[in-house]
Amino acid sequence: MSTTVLPIPVGKRRVVTDEPGWVRWVLIGLALAFLALFLFIPLILVFYEALKKGVDVYVAAITEPDAVAAIQLTLTAAAIAVPLNLIFGIAAAWAIAKFEFRGKSLLITLIDLPFSVSPVVAGLIYVLIFGLQGWLGPWLAENDIKIIFAIPGIVLATIFVTVPFIARELIPLMQAQGTEEEEAAVVLGANGWQIFFRVTLPNIKWGLLYGTILCNARAMGEFGAVSVVSGHIRGSTNTLPLHVEILYNEYNFAAAFAVASLLALLALVTLALKAFVESRNKQQMENANEHRST
Repeated sequence: MSTTVLPIPVGKRRVVTDEPGWVRWVLIGLALAFLALFLFIPLILVFYEALKKGVDVYVAAITEPDAVAAIQLTLTAAAIAVPLNLIFGIAAAWAIAKFEFRGKSLLITLIDLPFSVSPVVAGLIYVLIFGLQGWLGPWLAENDIKIIFAIPGIVLATIFVTVPFIARELIPLMQAQGTEEEEAAVVLGANGWQIFFRVTLPNIKWGLLYGTILCNARAMGEFGAVSVVSGHIRGSTNTLPLHVEILYNEYNFAAAFAVASLLALLALVTLALKAFVESRNKQQMENANEHRST
């Protein structure tokens, strides 16, 4: 495939290849057909099945006590995991992007660890550490502390699977921005907090919001790790994905799809916010690159 780099006149569309137009339209058609078959149609079917037996059945399914408990637990786990990942992500990204230190590559590798480890394996690790037969199990039992099959275990599993999302979004953004502005602030006499709130934070705000949105979406939709440590106790340790699984296994399809539609709505809202923030983040990175090139 030959590629031709052409000058881009102001107000004209970018042309990057000299392939015939029908090739472009075939590729676009294949991509749209794939998305329709595997994304759009299943998404529409979720809402169709959720509302097929009427609005009353739908409302009853998402307001019954076990569903409300699952919603509350999902929100609680996300409310704890996301702020902790927010603090860790900013600190890790700042250290990696702004400083040189021994073990930097190891820190980056550890941040990526949840991407390479199956969530089920992560859940089993927590069971081996905090379970009744685990390393700390006897001591936890003696002190009446329960982590596995309880909310603390669910929060720990949620934190583990969502660790990379904010840090991984901020690291390239901070590296692209460099350290010139922070160094100038130090020369002018600013302390660490002033540099962070008045220089660093304004420059990373869109990337930070983008990573937070992704982190929150993953926290609410996590299934594998949470399933291992939760114990599937109805009304107590079931998050929304686990509640959907239980309803589906009980052949209560209307209720299962009704609860699943809440997660689908969350995904749609996340996509809308992601698209908006992504455009602003891209613009911010382009401005940073222009600033570095001048």
